Amino acid sequence: MRQVRRGPAAPAPGQDAPPYGGGVPRQPSYVDGQGYDDGQGYDNGYDSGYNSGHVYGNPNGPGGPQGPGGGGAYQQRPAPNWRRRIKWTAITLVTALVVVSVGTYFWADSKLHRDVDLSKVIDRPETGQGTNYLIVGSDSRAGLTSADKKKLHTGSAEGKRTDSMMILHTGSNGSTLLSLPRDSNVTIPKFQGSESGKIKGPLGANKLNAAYAFDGPTLLVRTVEYNTGLHIDHYVEIGFAGFAGIVDAVGGVDMTLDQGFKDKYSGADFKAGKQTLNGEQALAFVRTRHAFAASDLQRTKNQQKFLAALAHQVATPSTVLNPFKLYPTMGAGLDSLVVDKDMSLWDLADMFWAMKGVTGGDGKSMNMPISGSVGGNLVWDKTKMKTLVDELKNDETVTVSGN
Repeated sequence: MRQVRRGPAAPAPGQDAPPYGGGVPRQPSYVDGQGYDDGQGYDNGYDSGYNSGHVYGNPNGPGGPQGPGGGGAYQQRPAPNWRRRIKWTAITLVTALVVVSVGTYFWADSKLHRDVDLSKVIDRPETGQGTNYLIVGSDSRAGLTSADKKKLHTGSAEGKRTDSMMILHTGSNGSTLLSLPRDSNVTIPKFQGSESGKIKGPLGANKLNAAYAFDGPTLLVRTVEYNTGLHIDHYVEIGFAGFAGIVDAVGGVDMTLDQGFKDKYSGADFKAGKQTLNGEQALAFVRTRHAFAASDLQRTKNQQKFLAALAHQVATPSTVLNPFKLYPTMGAGLDSLVVDKDMSLWDLADMFWAMKGVTGGDGKSMNMPISGSVGGNLVWDKTKMKTLVDELKNDETVTVSGN
């Protein structure tokens, strides 16, 4: 270490300066490796520490050149722990996903209108294997303004009727979507009034959609069960406004039509070929019946064809992975659905994916077998229907073909 040496004292005032080189006062100096030298040959052993580059602290202490973590004048930053960073990033992402999923679940669940009490349906058939959903499209005009009714060609009739009815069966041997023509000739049996709770009827032979007009969803379920022998596990209904809203929310549905047709009653005006239908056009397409010779049967086929296209559009990555499209679509659909009190979101999801599978070719889609007509109403083929119902009850592969 450099040490300080001091020379002789400076001459007093008035004294002659020493000769050059001989009498220059000796200045304090720092001598490497020695203590403090006062010029008189004394070394007091003081070491300032300057030679080591450290003015303060112990060179052997933390951060010193010989101490832990030492490395000279500058200490190096430790290398990043990537394993730890990846771990906490993953934990953060999973936590965020769980929070969003739980929030979405409760938001979606709150939108369902569980207004149908199936416990009011009397004399029910035994529950079979698998699950049966009765899916109904009604002509409900709830929420539509006068301008909306005119635009959608819905008219302004009071009350509600069923424009379409389907039974969706899901099970271990595939799913089956069975359309029930609204003009089917059925027997409306005795039933428990949905409001009064009193036993009424029977109302005898009538069109199937008359059951809903008389006493709503519970009488419709009662009539379907009585005439088919199938136990209905869940009920789902959507009105005009909700249907059009879903189509618009998803950005329209692509359809390819074999032939063009017009119907002044529904507002349909389509040309043959591929086209994208908005909500208004889609509603006109599924409601059209006057443009076809076999009006009711052709309409049910068009409804199934459209549902296939809609399910495909909803399930595409551009919809599912885009929250700006997914949430409006879910909101439009859930907010407009009327379901039974026991329907859960899991049941609804099961129904949707089964319908998507059936309409996409993974399952069977058909009309109820018809044997003829009476008074303009379609008569079900009793023999084929019995075989069909037995297969559905036992969750077997359906072998019967429909019209």
